Amino acid sequence: MFQDKRAKNKPNRHHSVPYLCCIAMNRNFNDLLNLASHLTFRRVFNFGKVAGSYFISKWTGKVRHSGMPVSLSFEPTTSCNLRCPECPSGLRSFTRPTGMLDPVFFKKVIDDVHKDLLYLVFYFQGEPYLNPSFLELVSYATSKKIYTATSTNSHYLNDENAKKTIQSGLDRLIISIDGTTQETYSSYRVGGDLEKVVAGARNIIKWKKALKSSTPHVIFQFLVVKPNEHQMNDVLTLAKEIGVDEVAFKTAQIYDYENGNNLIPENTSYSRYQKNASGKWEIKNRLLNHCWKLWHSCVITWDGRVVPCCFDKDAEYVMGELKTNGFHSIWNNENYRNFRASVLRSRSEIEMCKNCTEGTKVWT
Repeated sequence: MFQDKRAKNKPNRHHSVPYLCCIAMNRNFNDLLNLASHLTFRRVFNFGKVAGSYFISKWTGKVRHSGMPVSLSFEPTTSCNLRCPECPSGLRSFTRPTGMLDPVFFKKVIDDVHKDLLYLVFYFQGEPYLNPSFLELVSYATSKKIYTATSTNSHYLNDENAKKTIQSGLDRLIISIDGTTQETYSSYRVGGDLEKVVAGARNIIKWKKALKSSTPHVIFQFLVVKPNEHQMNDVLTLAKEIGVDEVAFKTAQIYDYENGNNLIPENTSYSRYQKNASGKWEIKNRLLNHCWKLWHSCVITWDGRVVPCCFDKDAEYVMGELKTNGFHSIWNNENYRNFRASVLRSRSEIEMCKNCTEGTKVWT
């Protein structure tokens, strides 16, 4: 996971990389153990019902669904301080309103679903730390013994927020760092300041140590695009120096890709797209007619709309409104049943699914 260029105190320099890979693997194993510690009999039983109904639906081509979500994504806000070129929040291109998740509303929904819910992601669009109640929301979910995660651009992880983040009980913190020099970083993270990102990561690691906390599991997420792919090794070195637990290299979703795009990396291993026989670009994976996400999770926008997954960034496929209906009544309502059926019938005909890799490699 991490590269080590120091030979000090090691009998064989060639052992350094495997040695540090073992450290990273141990940290990942500790995170897995932490996730497992949130399991209850009810949550395990719920997972079994959801997975069983998914397999039956996949094999028969007919919708069967039982159980409640294993995982949820809750949107703290649509606001963002950056202007990333492939992000609707950064581009300010939403047709839906911008706003902040209300703590009272959030707690009401969590009270309704927490007994079955294992994993809660505080992210959809926007920068979570812009919501002044964000860490209060995390603390509430923690009190319900739910595994919590979020993704941040790290511009608001000052010393105070870093300490409060540790105290909130957050289990996983993904920090987007798409470059190791300011020029490269800001070529995608437009308006961003790499020094603030690094300082935020250091603050988190400092307070983890000071408070003797094993959480959150800190991940540097590196979105691989052509302008930054030459710095992939450099981010491994930086992560090791700071004390980050894991580095995750992520492929980029690109909206306008058919005629090529300057963001598509030359390293095809980190591209979602490839050229076809006609010279046009296409998504690598076949759109198989099933999707695990539609059975085990969903997304709730800041204003209470339930949408099928994180690819529905503008909330075009609304399954129901939590401001007027309870979650249980929405999760298996007619809208949801029809949408799941359409995925089983022909996923390639659903617009938001055309640029998606989810469901193409899961349990096939």
